[in-house]
Amino acid sequence: MPHLERVEVRALAPQRFKEVIPVERYDRFAEAIAQARALLADRVVWNVNSTAKGGGVAEMLQSLIAYAKGAGVDARWVVIEGDPDFFTITKRIHNRLHGAEGSPGELAGAEHAAYEHALEANGEALLEEVAAGDIVLLHDPQTAGLTRTLKDAGAVVIWRCHVGLDMPNELAREAWRFLIPYITAADAYVFSRQAFQWEGLEQGKMHVIPPSIDAFSPKNQDMSPATVDAILSATGLVEGDENVPPAFLRVDGSEGKVTRPTQLFDLPPLRAGTRIIVQVSRWDRLKDPLGVMQGFAEHVPLEDAHLVLAGPSVEAVADDPEGAEVLAETHSAWEGLPAAGRERVHLACLPMEDGAENAAIVNAIQRRAEIVVQKSIAEGFGLTVAEAMWKGRPVVASRIGGIQDQIEDGVTGSLIDDPHDLAAYGAALVNLLENPADAAGIGKAAQERVRDAFLGPRHLMQYIDLIRKLVAGGETAQ
Repeated sequence: MPHLERVEVRALAPQRFKEVIPVERYDRFAEAIAQARALLADRVVWNVNSTAKGGGVAEMLQSLIAYAKGAGVDARWVVIEGDPDFFTITKRIHNRLHGAEGSPGELAGAEHAAYEHALEANGEALLEEVAAGDIVLLHDPQTAGLTRTLKDAGAVVIWRCHVGLDMPNELAREAWRFLIPYITAADAYVFSRQAFQWEGLEQGKMHVIPPSIDAFSPKNQDMSPATVDAILSATGLVEGDENVPPAFLRVDGSEGKVTRPTQLFDLPPLRAGTRIIVQVSRWDRLKDPLGVMQGFAEHVPLEDAHLVLAGPSVEAVADDPEGAEVLAETHSAWEGLPAAGRERVHLACLPMEDGAENAAIVNAIQRRAEIVVQKSIAEGFGLTVAEAMWKGRPVVASRIGGIQDQIEDGVTGSLIDDPHDLAAYGAALVNLLENPADAAGIGKAAQERVRDAFLGPRHLMQYIDLIRKLVAGGETAQ
């Protein structure tokens, strides 16, 4: 029997959103919370995924579960186990859902057998926890094979897919064909945007719920410029004196401090005052770290501008077996840059031992940046974009996936029509660097866009509507 990891999440009062959203919107949110508390009084809401850290899904679950518990809902989170073969297969599925081949190999009989073998014991362990009538949200391909087991036990099952492709190709459809037999029994399917919905699924079961960020988490909470400098100095990314403590607030309200070093490759810390462009993401080929680096080196000739490519320590992300390979490829490509390019490009692996500390470092990097980049080749939604926008940063990003739902080109950020067009990417960076007043106006509009559309209350209300429909037969709100 595998050991299901139970992720402990402390309840947070949803009333804190009074600080950041308009009164009328908060009133609707408070009404929805009261409805959820009554509807789910005798049920548990379970969230099941494959990692407790190292990605947007885990971060989002930390927030949503905390506010659900604070609203009086019994919300719980468990993480399944898997062997290396299982995670190799699910990473292949992940890549193909994005339209990319990823690791070579089939998604056929042997892969079905290995996938089902890994999930069989996880399903048995879940049956010891989940009761008939409970709500179970299964997240992403790693959990799809648990659907039938939980439905047969009497649970209400929602399968949530956080990745997708605007224009599906045969690789994406291959992944669909692999997964659809496992999820057919689900009561509902949730996608991040309408374009991501799959062919072959029952139309009435498909729902669209965009993701959200938590304005109060260590990754997004407000920080003074002095605190930003102190955190980046403490972690060794930027030179500086710590005139104030490198402190942040943890989710439970206690003070945390940044003490662990960021791993830099072959270069010293950046000098204080250096203008920084940042991309923060997993070490993933679909995030195109090589293109981000090459486009900057070749098309941003401003000598006082530096690029930071930051990602997690690769040993810490259990469900991404390709991370170390991509980091090695990126470092090798960095070594191949001309000397002038190498001096202006910095690779950084952020410490992951303490998730809140990691989030605070990301927060400080984004706030220190003049521009944040998300030049992905494929993207499910790209919450890194909303995080940077919330901090008032202008973002240069690819016109793909959910990124284009967040950014209005020229108003709340800059979109690149073709993520492979390195010259256009470089030109967008130079335009913002050379026009700081325009960049500041875009950053201000970006923050308002996130306040309106991508904070937790909207997200929670949509889930409450969907669960009410499934449990009580009500209609979802528009």
